[in-house]
Amino acid sequence: MPVAATPSVATTLSRAATRAALAPSVHNTQPWHFVVRHNYIEIWSDTSRQLKVLDPRARQLMISCGCAVFNACVAIAAAGFEPMVARFPDPLIPELLARISLGDARDWVPIGALDPAIDDRRTNRRAFADEPVPASVIYDLVEAARSEFAQLIPITAPQLRTAVAQLSRHADQVQAADPAYLAELLDWTTDDPRRNDGVQAASVPYAGPMSVAHDGIPIRAFDVRGMGWLPSSSHSDADQCLLLLAAADDGPESWLRTGEALEHVWLELTRRGYAASPLNQLIEVPHTHEQLRATLQLDLHPQILLRVGLAPNAVRTPRRPWGDVISGAAASDVE
Repeated sequence: MPVAATPSVATTLSRAATRAALAPSVHNTQPWHFVVRHNYIEIWSDTSRQLKVLDPRARQLMISCGCAVFNACVAIAAAGFEPMVARFPDPLIPELLARISLGDARDWVPIGALDPAIDDRRTNRRAFADEPVPASVIYDLVEAARSEFAQLIPITAPQLRTAVAQLSRHADQVQAADPAYLAELLDWTTDDPRRNDGVQAASVPYAGPMSVAHDGIPIRAFDVRGMGWLPSSSHSDADQCLLLLAAADDGPESWLRTGEALEHVWLELTRRGYAASPLNQLIEVPHTHEQLRATLQLDLHPQILLRVGLAPNAVRTPRRPWGDVISGAAASDVE
């Protein structure tokens, strides 16, 4: 598909920054800052927004920023350029995660087709339909992860599904018994529609004192104050499509690339009309993480467990103002 006109470098980079800022992030912390330079964009981590209890190693912070890296690349590709990514370009500045520039102009860069899906992608905690995800779709998602140097593993064997469900329930109970975890969760959940970060109560299942959920694999119980708007159960269970994203290593660069792979997978499934929600408790709790590796006989490191299926639309996630997360660009260039 030919590109009708090539936008200016400044416009392309500024738009890439705004598209990066629409990436998913753990608890919608949006732990990033983007700097638009003359001929490249920088993606920085914002460790002041790290979840100290849930994410002490900043693993999920880095995965979140990796999602932003991929969104920026998609925007650049949609403008008709090959995105060029230098990860951790300065070893003395670990907060500088990536520097992305424009490569050669192309008539067609495949990932550019994912640009519209950036607006439609949501974390969906609603009940999913019973309709299975076709094998052809799962194959495409596996290939999307592989193109970003990660592995997406469908969990299909009944005994493995049962084990994943059991580990998920146990991990959820461990976290729910930790007062520090609950306090952090409370800080990042809100029913204030004016708040531009955190998880809105409108998007979480109700978990008040009278609610009874029967999810085989629990969705994270954000609703510690009983203010959620959705039904108490998401009907999340081991019979649904479960996809595990895993990486060969377990360090910052691997986490960043995992985020890139996660967003590639998420945008691919979104443009096909499917929804996803992470089920990460069993990966976050150390002993269930190791039990998961042993159960699946993995040499790889589990990073993200996704539930994928068809679901009603989810509410749009609030975003911080562009001026809070983007610098170095002319105001007129930021959409």
